[in-house]
Amino acid sequence: MIDSSLRRASGSLFGLAYGDALGKPTEFLTVAEIHRRYGPSGPRELVGDPALVTDDTQMALAVAWALHDAPGYSPEAVEPLLRQRFLDWAASPDNNRAPGMTCLRACGELGRGLPWQQATVIDSKGCGANMRVTPVGLLDVDLDTLAGLSQLQAGLTHGHPTGLAASELTAYAVRLLPDGTAPAELPGLLGDRARTQRRTYRGDWLGDLWQRSGADSPAEFIARGWDECLQALDRLDAALRRPDDGGDPCRYTGEGWVAEEALSTALLCVLRHADDPVAAIGRGATTAGDSDSIAALAGAFLGAAHGLPGWPTEWSTRIEYADQLAALGATWD
Repeated sequence: MIDSSLRRASGSLFGLAYGDALGKPTEFLTVAEIHRRYGPSGPRELVGDPALVTDDTQMALAVAWALHDAPGYSPEAVEPLLRQRFLDWAASPDNNRAPGMTCLRACGELGRGLPWQQATVIDSKGCGANMRVTPVGLLDVDLDTLAGLSQLQAGLTHGHPTGLAASELTAYAVRLLPDGTAPAELPGLLGDRARTQRRTYRGDWLGDLWQRSGADSPAEFIARGWDECLQALDRLDAALRRPDDGGDPCRYTGEGWVAEEALSTALLCVLRHADDPVAAIGRGATTAGDSDSIAALAGAFLGAAHGLPGWPTEWSTRIEYADQLAALGATWD
C-alpha cells in the first residue's frame, strides 16, 4: 500500500496531467522554436484556466476509472470496463486533442464487438500503450497482477509486444518509487525486470494474441518486446554516462513516438532533474519528439517519488479534469 503521508498517488496522477499540459503546445515544435517562445528552460508554467491536457491524460483517466469500478482485478472483470471506457473516450466531443490513430482504429474495431485480440492494431507499439498505464502502478496488487493489467490495457489498442512490455515497465517504475526506490535505481531495476520476464507470455491475460504476430511461439513473440525495451534502456545508460549539455534528450534515447523510447526519454528527463519535478517535465516538454507524452511520463514518475507537495500548490485547481484526478488520487493515496 502506498504511504499516504505525501499523497504519492495524487502526486503521480496530477504529475502526469501537468507534464501533459506543459507538453501539449510544444509537441510539434522544434527545440529552437520552443526556446524562442519559452526561453532556454522551456515551459515552466501552466497556461489557461483550466490548463488543457491531451488524450494522454484522458486515456489515463479512462484506465483509472475502469480499475476504480472493477469488482476484482482479473481479465474477465477488467476487460469489459476498459473497452467501454475507451469507447466512451473515442465518442466524446472532448476527444479533439490530436488523438492517436492507433487508438481510434482499435476503438472502431472494439465498437464492433470484436474480441480485443482481433480489434487491436497488432503491429503498433506507439506510446499510447504506456502513456495511460500509470494508474495500474498505483494499485495495491502483486507483481503478476500488475503485469497482467498493464499488458491487457495496452493490448486493447496496441498489440505489439514492445507496447506490452514497455507498459509493464512503466507501471513497475510507478510502483517502485513510492516505496522509496531512488530514481537513479530505476534503469537497473527495470533492466532486471525485463530480463527475468523476457520469455513470460501471460496467456491468462493475453489469450491468443501472439498468433496474429507471425511468431513461432508465445515466448518468441513476447521476447521481442522485452529485447527492444532492453535496447532502449541500454541507450539510456549510455546517455547518462555523458555530461548533461542541457539539450534535447531525444538525441540520445529517441523521440518518444514509440513505447520504449517514450519510457527511456522520460526516464532521462527524470534522472537529469530528480530533485526538481517541474524542471523534469519542462525538460520533457522541450524536445523535438512526442513532448506531451514524454513530459507526462516524467511527471507520473516524479509525482510518485515526491508526492503532491512536489508540485506547485496552485496548479491542482487549474489543471483540466482536476476533480477526477483528485477523486482517483484520494482513492489510492
